[in-house]
Amino acid sequence: MASKLPLDIVATGPIDPDAANILASFGNLVVASEGSEQMLLPLMERATGLIVRGGGVATRRMISAAPNLRVIGRSGAGYDSVDLNAASERRIPLVYVPGAGAQAVAEAGVALIFALAKNLSYWDGEMKAGNWKSRFQSSPRDVAGSVIGLVGLGNIGSALAGMLRGFNPRVVAYDPLVRPENAKRLGVELTTLESLLATSDFVSLHAPLTPNTRGMINRSTLGQMKAGAFLINLARGGLIESLDTLHEFLSNGKLAGAALDVFDPEPPDHHHPIFQLKNVITSPHALGMTEGTMRQIFKSMADDMAAVLSGRPPRFVVNREVLEDAASIEEVK
Repeated sequence: MASKLPLDIVATGPIDPDAANILASFGNLVVASEGSEQMLLPLMERATGLIVRGGGVATRRMISAAPNLRVIGRSGAGYDSVDLNAASERRIPLVYVPGAGAQAVAEAGVALIFALAKNLSYWDGEMKAGNWKSRFQSSPRDVAGSVIGLVGLGNIGSALAGMLRGFNPRVVAYDPLVRPENAKRLGVELTTLESLLATSDFVSLHAPLTPNTRGMINRSTLGQMKAGAFLINLARGGLIESLDTLHEFLSNGKLAGAALDVFDPEPPDHHHPIFQLKNVITSPHALGMTEGTMRQIFKSMADDMAAVLSGRPPRFVVNREVLEDAASIEEVK
């Protein structure tokens, strides 16, 4: 038998105060100390809404343990951490924020391309260690005239392509879902993944994590990359097969450097030797989390969760068919 109200809105991490206010009338906000299944399972029995943010998950086991669950909110565009099949079987809408943080993440892409090209992390460390002679021991690269390859030309990849236009690189992209005319409007040349890897000085990953893209950057594809190229990942850690393989290519000089904002799992093992390399820039999946972006993301997600909990259709929902099923059932009644 379902619990009586008030129920809980369970969140896998802190949320914006404005979003909390939007959802306040639908349940008590319960913020878990971390987003693992083990931590969240005891909270699911009284959950009417589940907010999945950061490294939090929504597994089949969690969804099965939540008899009152009516909506899942994902504070971002990616939803690979949610068992979509389990939610859809229960006719639970998964609301999300497509295009979430595209501008902020694209800005981070520009920053990382230039940080790698200009050797900023290396020289910062050398200068702080008193090594003035490091200015003769390494050389910066030019972005102008370089080839920048975007793996994925969705909202983020498109925004990044637009920002790069003023720096005069040649921008190529691999995205089987993008029409050539749309890429042409962005000044981007569509190509194969093999060609992109072989010709790009900078390879920036912006693909979603799916069964087809998981591990797409692996020993084989890293071996296809242009010698001395840089790899940037602002998408999902699972696109890279393993840190071990990436470390090997960074250590043997095949890759000149890498910038990683995402990992699999998150958080990663910070004792991994890749974190000791001077040619690697890392950040804790934080570069898209600007103040303005997070406010917009949480408001959009909370508005859509409130819509579902109020019996209204949300704007952005992954499994829209569950809303149509519910509408059909209502009509029959």
